[in-house]
Amino acid sequence: MQKEKRTYKKESFMQGVFAMMFSQVLIKLLGLVYKLYLTNREGFGDEGNAIYSSGFYIYSLLLTLSSVGIPNAISKLVSERIAIGDNKGANRIFKIAFFVFGFLGFIGTAILFFGAHYISNIILKIPEAEMTLVALSPSIFFVAIICVIRGYFNGNGTLKVTANSQTLEQVFKTVFTILLVESVVIISGINTSLMAAGANFATTFATFGSFTYLFFFYKKHRTANINAPDVITKKESIIQIIKKILYVSMPISLSAILTSISKNIDSVTVVRGLTTFMEASKAKIQYGILGGKVDTLTSLPLSFNVAFATALVPAISYARAKKDMQTANRRVGFSILVTILIGLPCTVGMCIFSKQILQLLFPAQADGAVVLAISSLVIIFAVLAQTINGALQGLGKVMVPAIAFGVGVIVKLILNIILIPIPSIGINGAAIGTVVCNIIACIIGFSVLNKNIEVKFGISKYVIKPIIASAIMGVCSYAVYLGLIGIISEKIATILAIGLAIIIYILAVIALKIFTKEEIYMIPYGQKIYAVLEKTGIYNNKEH
Repeated sequence: MQKEKRTYKKESFMQGVFAMMFSQVLIKLLGLVYKLYLTNREGFGDEGNAIYSSGFYIYSLLLTLSSVGIPNAISKLVSERIAIGDNKGANRIFKIAFFVFGFLGFIGTAILFFGAHYISNIILKIPEAEMTLVALSPSIFFVAIICVIRGYFNGNGTLKVTANSQTLEQVFKTVFTILLVESVVIISGINTSLMAAGANFATTFATFGSFTYLFFFYKKHRTANINAPDVITKKESIIQIIKKILYVSMPISLSAILTSISKNIDSVTVVRGLTTFMEASKAKIQYGILGGKVDTLTSLPLSFNVAFATALVPAISYARAKKDMQTANRRVGFSILVTILIGLPCTVGMCIFSKQILQLLFPAQADGAVVLAISSLVIIFAVLAQTINGALQGLGKVMVPAIAFGVGVIVKLILNIILIPIPSIGINGAAIGTVVCNIIACIIGFSVLNKNIEVKFGISKYVIKPIIASAIMGVCSYAVYLGLIGIISEKIATILAIGLAIIIYILAVIALKIFTKEEIYMIPYGQKIYAVLEKTGIYNNKEH
């Protein structure tokens, strides 16, 4: 029993966040490996990315319908049960959710498998995507039940289990993507459609591997909460529990569905809009640039920041159940500050170095600098919306993110339809639509959050100082790049300039004293970090 108790030892809020962040950094680095491989692989390139992305976005939409709201819903309900000592109630929620969403996942798999021909030929107008949809279909079932298990562990305050399973899944995906694509080439030669199908089939292998890990982990350690001290509470019926799960998960899922719809708007409108003034083959390549390269790069910061959105839901739910709103407010304020400090420099850096980043990562397919520069503006608003949504869900305002993003998606659809067919704008119209969509969602979500928590979002701390730090980083790093390109190769100059940008930005954040002493203490090893800063004279106890 001692071993099992240690398994469920609660992580601190920031320990869980940093575990998730580290996992997401590793996941995205691995993701870049196979994206770089695919984009630069002979016979794949931007055309292969178009087939791969179109199929993957349809899969993501069906996946959202069956599972995406589940981790946060389960973690919220489980954390509330545990907060009042009802451990058996928490386990009962998990078991019922496992069977219900396993069934929904099976339905999603069947729809994608049997509807692949219609979706690819009629909806997407990309017939080559049919095999990619068939290859992806089993993943929906596995991800649906994976989401339930991850939500259960998140609600128990053990985000490391989720982080480990996500990392393992990405390792499998990266390895199998390369192995399956190369196997296709060996067996049938260079066939872009088959290569895209093989790349997506790797996702099915990866989700099965992640499910296997989580299932056996749960089976081994499930007695920790079953045998834990329990309070006597009224036993809820299966129907009551399902209603509760759906009440929380459906609005969260709706928000995620709208995110998928936003991507599918591009799938449906980009090629159609571009073919009004260019050949279909060139239009597919343009869509491949957007879906394969630009979306991959601009989603990197979102993946790092998702740790806050994931951790905030159970943390705020737990604090509310304990009637400790002071802790909830403090965590929300700190999370939004860190989110700004993550998103803003990423926006500035990717905008300034858009051409150089594409040349560095995709030397064989480096087109798309302008659309990447425009799309980089999405980052700051998307990461802010991500954290705000996690806070709102924890506070019980589960419909707000869906409404906010719904308004944004409608505006995006209108902008896509109007802007993409204009020859001078073209693919950039989809990027502009996405930027506006996220700005609208961020503004609406923040307005509601600001009315429901007691946090003072000072202009200097949350806006002016982060902008100054990002501006210093951008100016200095680009000046270094310009100074180096005449001396060393452009690629090496880009790498050194970006590396220097990170260092300059960290120093600027410290010099501007954006964090208070209490906020530094919230970071793992925060006391040691503050002691070093105090010795340097940057911080002192009288000021903080």
